[in-house]
Amino acid sequence: MFQDVLTYLESIDPILAAFYATMFTWFLTALGASFVFFFKEMNRTFFDGMLGFTGGVMVAASFWSLLAPSIAMSDGEGFVKVIPAAVGFALGALFIFGLDKILPHLHINFKETEGIKSPWQRTTLLTLAITMHNIPEGLAIGVLFGGVAAGIPEASIAGAVTLAIGIGIQNFPEGIAVSMPLRRMGMSRRKSFMYGQASAIVEPIAGVLGAVAVTFFTPMLPYALAFAAGAMIFVVVEEVIPETQQANNTDIATLGFIGGFIVMMILDVALG
Repeated sequence: MFQDVLTYLESIDPILAAFYATMFTWFLTALGASFVFFFKEMNRTFFDGMLGFTGGVMVAASFWSLLAPSIAMSDGEGFVKVIPAAVGFALGALFIFGLDKILPHLHINFKETEGIKSPWQRTTLLTLAITMHNIPEGLAIGVLFGGVAAGIPEASIAGAVTLAIGIGIQNFPEGIAVSMPLRRMGMSRRKSFMYGQASAIVEPIAGVLGAVAVTFFTPMLPYALAFAAGAMIFVVVEEVIPETQQANNTDIATLGFIGGFIVMMILDVALG
């Protein structure tokens, strides 16, 4: 089945393929959000374990799917060869840092709102917090597909699809992470689901933009891959990991992180 998917995606425009791949990751977010129709609360220990898993997938994807190809496709030797990855990584982290300071949002297990002051409701702020996670994820998938369109040898459909599968897997608990808290706050199941799935709708947008940008500006691909990696690592360190440390579930969250890293590493090496 995996080979059938690759064959089909290779036969269509890579930008359209990026759209389909990021729609898949959105779908898994919506699938996770749909759990709100069956449960009102989620066990906190299980929840922290899932968040840890999400962090592990994101860190592994940042290296295996983004930084390693970025360095491999860069010209030069020694310090010169790693400069595009270093610059792109720093810019990606700074980009999310800037969003974090400007965009009003509220993390799941925290009480204080971050970003500029806003009259927006807590429900909207919670959704925006997860939406910030999804921008670099969609961008990462799109950039890889854009590399395929540009004919870069280090960028392959298999690698891009593998990254989409990994991100889709970790999007599933993210959907739950949005919809469940909203339900606990008294929102209806339907609205909780709608907010939950809406948090990932930015992924197809970022995916298509990333693919288009790299297609037209091929030399930026190493920088773009590292940019997505830097953004994802910033999200993990600044948001995901701290959210798992608010209760006494540090060990569970850590084991979840290790599990997520292993799963993504296996996917990328075995399939990509």
